[in-house]
Amino acid sequence: MAYSSFNELINARKSSNNFLEGIEITEEQLNEIFTEVMLAPSCFNLQHVKYLVIKDKTMKELFRDKASPQYKVHTSSAAIIVLGNKKAYKDAERIYEPMKMLGMLDEISYAKTIQDIYAMYEGRGENFMRDEAIRNASISAMMFMLIAKDKGWDTCPMMGFNAEVTKKLFHIEDDYEPVLLITIGKEDPNNIRLRGYRKPVGEFVEYI
Repeated sequence: MAYSSFNELINARKSSNNFLEGIEITEEQLNEIFTEVMLAPSCFNLQHVKYLVIKDKTMKELFRDKASPQYKVHTSSAAIIVLGNKKAYKDAERIYEPMKMLGMLDEISYAKTIQDIYAMYEGRGENFMRDEAIRNASISAMMFMLIAKDKGWDTCPMMGFNAEVTKKLFHIEDDYEPVLLITIGKEDPNNIRLRGYRKPVGEFVEYI
């Protein structure tokens, strides 16, 4: 279902704690979401995010048993692990080469951009690389949840999983940081939890 305005979408999206069991989401439906998620912003357009989608029921239950003991994983249509690439800067040449070929960047600008990217990431070190992976993957994850809601799916972002066990279970490379788990499905209309208290603007915004 598409919403008539962005404001309506924002108000409709909330974390869903109770999914209808047995609802399938197809790869085609997920790819429709991811095709729009591709447009999410990222630092230097490095696109740090990677999504690991667990649809298979057996694997979903194994994940729930080993790393994420929450009922939402069981009832969800898919459990999606959001990963951030700590070494995303190493993709810079591959990402920027088409811009040079199309004439969007000349040779000098291209070389300087690549140099600046490597200098920033390698100069600031491992902690910065991890922080960048988390920051940029989180932006993408929020886009995913909004787009999913616009297409009629409910989601819940979760940190209640064991990152190290998850990495071992799915053979996730060390370059990738598990950032977030998103469960997706159809919310049970008979078991909807109302949105919680929200701070007024004056409590979380300060103008200087």
